[in-house]
Amino acid sequence: MKTTRTCQLLIVVIFLSMGTAAADLPAEENEVPDVKQNTEGEEEEEQVPPLGPLGERVVAGQSVYSQEETPAPEEAGQAQGEQGHEEPQEFVVVGEEKEDLPDQPPPPKPKPKEIPVVIGGTAAGEPCVFPFLFLGKEYADCTTEGRRDGRLWCATTYDYDRDKKWGFCETEEQAEERRQAEEMEEQYQSAVRMINTTNRRSQKREAYERLLKISGKGHTKASEKVAYAMLFGDYMAQNVTKAKDLFEKLALEGSPKAQMALGFLYAAGLGVNSSQAKALVYYTFGALGGNLVAHMILGYRYWGGVGVPQSCESALTHYRLVANHVQSLSSVANDVSLTGGSAVQRIRLLDEVENPGSTSSMLEEDLIQYYQFLAEKGDIQAQVGVGLGQLHLNGGRGVEQNHQRAYEYFNQAANAGNTHAMAFLGKMYSEGSEFVPQNNETALQYFKKASELGNPVGQSGLGMAYLYGRGVPVNYELALKYFQKAAEQGWVDGQLQLGFMYYNGIGVKRDYKQALKYFNLASQAGHILAYYNLAQMHATGTGVMRSCHTAVELFKNVCERGRWSERLMTAYGSFKDGDMDAALVQYLLLAEQGYEVAQSNVAFILDQTEGSRIFSENETYPRALLHWTRAAAQGYTVARIKLGDYHFYGYGTDVDYETAVIHYRLASEQQNSAQAMFNLGYMHEKGLGIKQDIHLAKRFYDMAAEASPDAQVPVFLALCKLGFIYALQYLQDLNLKEAVSQVDLDQLLGPEWDLYLMTVIALLLGTVIAYRQRQHQAPLRPPPVPPRPAAPAPPADQPDQQQQQQPAPAMPEEQ
Repeated sequence: MKTTRTCQLLIVVIFLSMGTAAADLPAEENEVPDVKQNTEGEEEEEQVPPLGPLGERVVAGQSVYSQEETPAPEEAGQAQGEQGHEEPQEFVVVGEEKEDLPDQPPPPKPKPKEIPVVIGGTAAGEPCVFPFLFLGKEYADCTTEGRRDGRLWCATTYDYDRDKKWGFCETEEQAEERRQAEEMEEQYQSAVRMINTTNRRSQKREAYERLLKISGKGHTKASEKVAYAMLFGDYMAQNVTKAKDLFEKLALEGSPKAQMALGFLYAAGLGVNSSQAKALVYYTFGALGGNLVAHMILGYRYWGGVGVPQSCESALTHYRLVANHVQSLSSVANDVSLTGGSAVQRIRLLDEVENPGSTSSMLEEDLIQYYQFLAEKGDIQAQVGVGLGQLHLNGGRGVEQNHQRAYEYFNQAANAGNTHAMAFLGKMYSEGSEFVPQNNETALQYFKKASELGNPVGQSGLGMAYLYGRGVPVNYELALKYFQKAAEQGWVDGQLQLGFMYYNGIGVKRDYKQALKYFNLASQAGHILAYYNLAQMHATGTGVMRSCHTAVELFKNVCERGRWSERLMTAYGSFKDGDMDAALVQYLLLAEQGYEVAQSNVAFILDQTEGSRIFSENETYPRALLHWTRAAAQGYTVARIKLGDYHFYGYGTDVDYETAVIHYRLASEQQNSAQAMFNLGYMHEKGLGIKQDIHLAKRFYDMAAEASPDAQVPVFLALCKLGFIYALQYLQDLNLKEAVSQVDLDQLLGPEWDLYLMTVIALLLGTVIAYRQRQHQAPLRPPPVPPRPAAPAPPADQPDQQQQQQPAPAMPEEQ
């Protein structure tokens, strides 16, 4: 145990010392391999741009603007003089206690290129010369040009055409290995393209079978995808044990994805005995290898103190690195220029089960087809109202990205005079795609037409055109004017661009307070770049008091908008299909990354009696309790109430009424939960974990009824029960026999009270008898009957009326 703890501490110290250097390592675009919507380019590694502890980048729209690092004190004056303005004092935080991190090491010097020595040919044993000239073209490396066998060769003098000096750069065995590797890579890319371009499950299964064969030949990327497919059950039979074996093999070869996956397996206890120490080691190795998901997991662990000492600054380092990559990908991909980024669909399984369909943010397929039918019939208002064009433009909500269909919907609506459709057509022409060619002039026409009709999207598009000079000369004043018009109408992109202009002093005087204001407004609409810019300002103390906690929360929000968030919908699909094990494993990985909704979904699946079969029955409640605890720490009210229930009933822990009261009280005071108030009233009523007090119980019941209309009926029943119990308790405390025995009537009514009572009773009795006798002796005299006039003779044709008008026979008294 001591040795394990010592190794763990050494790993943590090494990682902290290399934390800032991790930004220099290559990072992969997609760190959860085998997400079903991955693109081919996500497999390639990219260099993450380094940021110093106080360095920052504020981005706007489609372009990324990096600000230079804060100059050293001796260079500050010179830098201010060159820029013509004074740098704000907020960039340098004085007196702020934070973790001492070493400066970034200088970038390593590039190693000189190794010059191969040729084999065979006409100059065996001589080194290659680069570049060399062959058939009038220069080559800077070995080439296969001019050879049918595909072997690499080079010239040993500059001019091969003149000297004919050449040789092979590889042996025949090496050439054969290279050809096999190239063939496997081609097969791998073909399988990946099939996965990304088809929606048929049969074709996806076929593609994964190809990947399995390629993996057997030693292809690393194919092995990674196959291992993740086995782990998650993606179009392959779920097999955690085989996935673990593959990950261990890949980890020995230095795969950061495999190292991260092994860390996840040890953290969750899947296929191995749970070990947080080993999980931390593998996560650290994965992060040092540039795996962004490993960085994100470590950021969450340092933020919440999960298995490591809580450290806001360490969490900020990891989250900032991932956020830099996420926002740069969003900007380059133009996914956030006018839409604020793709929305992450967070579906809570608890709400979905209790209210099916009410909380799902994914549009049903038949509903989409219905709206498409309305659009084809010419109901443009319905089309634009639902946003079919925007759905197909950006994808999401169960709709795949399709620029052709988006263009058709927008064009149809624009012809009918819809200004939003005109503006989004301008956006499509401004950014360009495979279907719509990039054309600034056409985009400008659509933006102008929409702007003249008062559309904020068109106004924002015109502002972007004048800001970056797309089809028009750069004019910051006009850009500011159009952005202000769009922002006044609440358009998020206008707010973001105004914040960017005020932050950098473009067209206006630099004003960080105004920049903060507009970034806050844009963030309320969920714009990812607004979150990123706010995080940078809070992290560096620019225009606002430095707050590490706020910066981490904002960076965490940006990180959770990465491509790996698509796994949320994949896990939800597995849950809807009834594959609880696959859904649980996917939600477990997302929970490790810090997704609160994934943590609550993991706990919900484990809480069900028919839940996953991965864990034994005696493990489900303790694991569910762990994830309810993590979800509650992130502010989820239902999770806090669940914690109270678990301690109240003893699920996964001992029965502890005092702890249950603490959780219920937190949910009541912090989230104003009616359920928590009702539970507190019940515990006050019964005296469980707290002093019994009927009056406080009634108070909490009343508060629960005021907090939620749904609680009024159960509160009414509880109050009726409480009133009945209170009455019984009052009668028990009263003791009637003792009360009657203590009453002295002689003192109360006098010594002759019995005579008085008998006299009163006799008088009452005599009065009643006299009244009854008087009623029997009174004669019955009916009132006199007035004389009745003789009725005229009725007509012959109305005998019935005559009979009806005859006087009724006299009563006995009248006779």
